[in-house]
Formats: sequence, C-alpha cells, structure tokens
Amino acid sequence: MPILGADMTAGTLVAWRKQPGDNVHRGYIIDAAATEKGNIDVEVFSAGVVEKLLVEPGQYVPIGTPMAIIREGSAPAVPAAALESVTLSTAAKPIPRQPAAPVVESTPAPAAHIDATRLRISPAARRRARELGIDPTNVTGTGHAGAITIEDIEAASQAEPQGTKQVSVPVPPKPASPPPVTPVDKVARLRQTIAAAMTRSKREIPHYYLATTIDMATALAWLSQRNASLPMTDRLLPGVMLIKATALALREVPELNSVWDQDRVVRKPDIHVGVAISLRQGGLVAPAIHETDKLTLQALMAKLRDLVNRTRVGSLRSSELTDPTITVTNLGDQGVEMTFGVIYPPQVALVGFGKIAERPWSVAGTIVSRPVVSATLSADHRVSDGHRGGLLLAAIDRLLQEPDKL
Repeated sequence: MPILGADMTAGTLVAWRKQPGDNVHRGYIIDAAATEKGNIDVEVFSAGVVEKLLVEPGQYVPIGTPMAIIREGSAPAVPAAALESVTLSTAAKPIPRQPAAPVVESTPAPAAHIDATRLRISPAARRRARELGIDPTNVTGTGHAGAITIEDIEAASQAEPQGTKQVSVPVPPKPASPPPVTPVDKVARLRQTIAAAMTRSKREIPHYYLATTIDMATALAWLSQRNASLPMTDRLLPGVMLIKATALALREVPELNSVWDQDRVVRKPDIHVGVAISLRQGGLVAPAIHETDKLTLQALMAKLRDLVNRTRVGSLRSSELTDPTITVTNLGDQGVEMTFGVIYPPQVALVGFGKIAERPWSVAGTIVSRPVVSATLSADHRVSDGHRGGLLLAAIDRLLQEPDKL
C-alpha cells in the first residue's frame, strides 16, 4: 500500500485491476484504493508479471503492507514457499478496524480453482470460525479466488444442523441483530487528514514568507490576442500562465523544486507542479501536472481541465498525489487578493496568487490604472533563504512580461 498523502496511515483496497498472470509495465493501473481523498488508481512502478495477490478487496491495509507480488522481467517464478511466507507475514500484521469504503465485488472463483494444499481464509474469518465452532475446511469460500470470508463462516454456522459443531472454545452468545453502522462522514475525515498534514507542516517546517505585485497588462493583452483565434473550448485562462511561469522560474532557483527527506533536502530533476483544487464537498487536494515546465500553454490548459474534472469525480492516479515538487494555489476566483499558504510536506515551497485587479500603477513617471496580481511565496528556511525566494518571485514577474516565451 503506497503513501498517497503526507499523513496517510492506511487505505482500503477497493478492487484489483490486474490478476495473477497479467503482464504489467510502469504506469499500469494495478488496483484501486480508497483514502480520505477518494478512490485512487494505484500505478505499478516496475515491469513484470503479477505473481500473486496478497490482499482481498475490502481489506483495510496499513501503508507499506505488501499487496501483491510482481515477478520482474524474466526472473524465475517465486517459489510457492516464499509466496506462502509473504502471505502469512502480511496476514499477521494488525489491521485497525475502520469503516470500509464501498467495495467493488469480484466474481467468486469456482471451488475447483482453489489450491487444495492451503486453505484461503483471512485471520478474521479464522477467528470467527473458532468462535462459532465451524470447521473452515468444510466451508466453500466466495471471496477472491475462493477465499473464505467472515460472511461465509456465519452463513455456514446458520446452515449447519445443531449438535454437529466442533466447539473448541466457549462460544459467546450471538447477538440477535448486528450493531448499527455509523455512517462515515467523508468530509470530516478529509478535514482530519488536512488538519494532520497542516499541523505537521507548521510544527516541523520553519516557514518564511515573501510577496510581490506583478503588472499583468502585457500578459493579458497577449492572452486576449491569442484567445481570439481559438475556439471557446480551447481558450487559455490567466491561471495557466501563472502556473507555467512558476514552473520555468524553478529552473533558475532549483533548490525550491525539492522535498525534505528525513534530515536532508533532495532536489528533484523534474518539475511537477501540484495545483490546489477545491472539492465540491469541501476540502482540497493538490495533484501534480507532470513536467509542467516542458508543456506548451495549450497542452497545459488541456491537462489542467482534465485534472480538475478527474479530481472532482474521484479519479486520480497515485503518481499525481505522490509526485508534486511544489504547489501553486490561486484563490483569485474567490475574490482573495493575497494568500500565504502552508507548505505541504515533504515539499519545501508553495506559491500563491490572488485575483487580478485594476490598481493605480506608475508607468514612466505617470500614474495609470493597470491590472496587477499579488504573488506570494511560502518557503522552508531549512532549504533556502529570503534572497533565493526573492529571486523566484522576480523570475515569475520577468517571465510574465514576456508571455510569448512561456
């Protein structure tokens, strides 16, 4: 289970997208996992053949827990004993009881396909079998690949004639009806996740803040001329120019395109700008636009539209949540003139933009009305200082005065 957020501790496996024997390559979707940020498509980061699935859909899985074995390249098949040991070590991990996310059910495998040499049963189902005095070897599993679930054990208990159970431990009285299930407040859980990440950020990261005001007259005039030749659906928004200018400015101040790993800074060779996107139900996420600095404005606009749409319907990929090297937030559409954001760990910087507004501006000694935008920087003082942060904001300003070079 990968880490899909700064303070993520576990996720729920929703469904497998690949099965044993399937070939996979880097970037392939192998499963879907439910987190506080929604259902995330988890990608593979190696090439090979899916050897074995170790986790059942619906299971709550701590981060770092092995979920599948992939035989890379042309390596020999993993011995059955090794697979068994990984399965047992995985099953032995304590799994906290959490409300499960909606589960996409898989088609039950026929009993003929179940490996007769090993009983496929989860630890929870095995414990329930002991409590009810059920012999699991006589139960037909309906889980993935014929695995025996708690529901299978309880169904067998109800179907078994009285007096035939093999009781090895005292059986507690069975409740007449299951306890009521408290609905999961997904918005509250998302807020808790954001709160944990932001608390960690303010506790661990020594922030410093800078601000500047940028004249947008040249950039907006160029944008208006460019959009006049484009169909309505392909027109560029000013925010795309701000994102692209930030990405290009990071080439000049590369230490701010980094992450803090343990006790050291790690510079990232690629620039993946995370864009803060508000969710309709509340909260926000900041998925990455990969290699932002290498995209044309037209391609960047298309990727931004796609990212916003997929974020709000809960269809993000795991790399989009794990790869951002810096975050850009823009609250101009909310009427905010200036924003000082909180750095999202392990990143070391965040750039904020406010609304573009007409303000008095001095041009060649004359006061005129100009469209301007406030740009701010929140940066990690362990990695850079105000001088380097000021160079980043100055580079953004300079790039926006030459929009044809973006």
